[in-house]
Amino acid sequence: MLKKINDVWFRLVGEGTDFPLESRIFHSISIGLIIVAGFYVPYNFFAGLYIAALSSLFFSGFFAYQYYNSRFRGKRHSNLLFGLLGLVILSFNYFANSGISGSTDVIWPAYLLLVFVISPYRQHIFWLLAYLVTFVAVHFAAYYYPELVKYPFVAGKGELIDRVTAFPLPVMVIYMVIKFIRRSYDKEKTIAEEKAIAIEAQNQQILQQKRLLEESNAEKDKLMSIISHDMRTPLINIQGYLELLDDADLDLQQGIALRKGLLEATNGTMDMLTNLLQWSKSQMEGPTINILPVNLGAAIKSTLEMGQAQAARKDITLSYHIGDELVVLADVDMLQLVVRNLVSNAVKFTPPGGSINIDARLVQDECKLTVSDTGKGIDEQKQEKIFSINTEAGFGTNNEKGVGLGLLLCKEFIERQGGRIGFESTFGRGSSFFIFIPYSAP
Repeated sequence: MLKKINDVWFRLVGEGTDFPLESRIFHSISIGLIIVAGFYVPYNFFAGLYIAALSSLFFSGFFAYQYYNSRFRGKRHSNLLFGLLGLVILSFNYFANSGISGSTDVIWPAYLLLVFVISPYRQHIFWLLAYLVTFVAVHFAAYYYPELVKYPFVAGKGELIDRVTAFPLPVMVIYMVIKFIRRSYDKEKTIAEEKAIAIEAQNQQILQQKRLLEESNAEKDKLMSIISHDMRTPLINIQGYLELLDDADLDLQQGIALRKGLLEATNGTMDMLTNLLQWSKSQMEGPTINILPVNLGAAIKSTLEMGQAQAARKDITLSYHIGDELVVLADVDMLQLVVRNLVSNAVKFTPPGGSINIDARLVQDECKLTVSDTGKGIDEQKQEKIFSINTEAGFGTNNEKGVGLGLLLCKEFIERQGGRIGFESTFGRGSSFFIFIPYSAP
């Protein structure tokens, strides 16, 4: 019921999108005065207050006409006519309704407040002076010419009825004005708060875009560094080996050593190139992910065997223990790349005679695969950036050179599969890298 009344009221007053605040206040006051006049006109008439009844009737008719033009015909109410009419009617009513002993003085401030609200700011000083001058003039005229003042009702009961019936009008005006001003203030405050929140969100978005742009620039710088230096150096070494092999004066042992060095340089360059291409592809278009239930041991067996051969060439013992029952949810190609990089790093940073151990076990609903080595470990100052594009590529125990992308690729690829990666390392004693892969129950 209350909602229906509010809906009807807002339709009569007008929406804020269609009418300014001054017009909506005028509409509200007009509706209120028309309703009050429906009571005042007959009451004043039967009470013998004919002038008051006529004034109320005239006021209600004027407001009804102005309201209709403003609300339904799109013609803005006349501020000048409204203000002047108030001066005339209030002055006339003052003399016709007991002067200073009547209730007209109660209405003056309320009507002036209404004039202020529905008129532009630039007119306020004019109306303030006009009403002050008229008010003082009317009172002085009544003081010097008391015969001009009429007393239509008897003292006592008549005065009581006059004051009691006149009081609701200014109260209603003040209430409606304050209500609209407060509502408008609250609305503007809400809009301002929403704008502030939107600006803050926009600032956060800008900062996020700035951070992404800085990361993108860092990635581009890293890529150019790899192409211009890190990839060029091993190719120069390969070129040098080939030139030496072309020397006919080499004996058998020298030839074997050169071919071994050439093979190692080529393998290292291939690893670097593979990581570089995989990383570049993932940054430009994103890798295609095909996650399926796969047997972990079967999926990475060939990768581990290649790792054993790589470790054997460096006189490193590599062993692995992976149960046949472990089934994980993973993309086989991505999983192989992650394991290959972890094993390759372990071999690279483990000295000859060292050992590497790979094992997998079930931890709650995940499979934990760990690659542990007895290598030289990671400096504490470098551990914070180990999975970052800004990490510095290190040299292996045989001066093997990487591009610093292997662990970044491992992190990106394992997370794309719903897994995670971590490590523990003690400088000078070795490292353990572990990945968690979602487990697939048989």
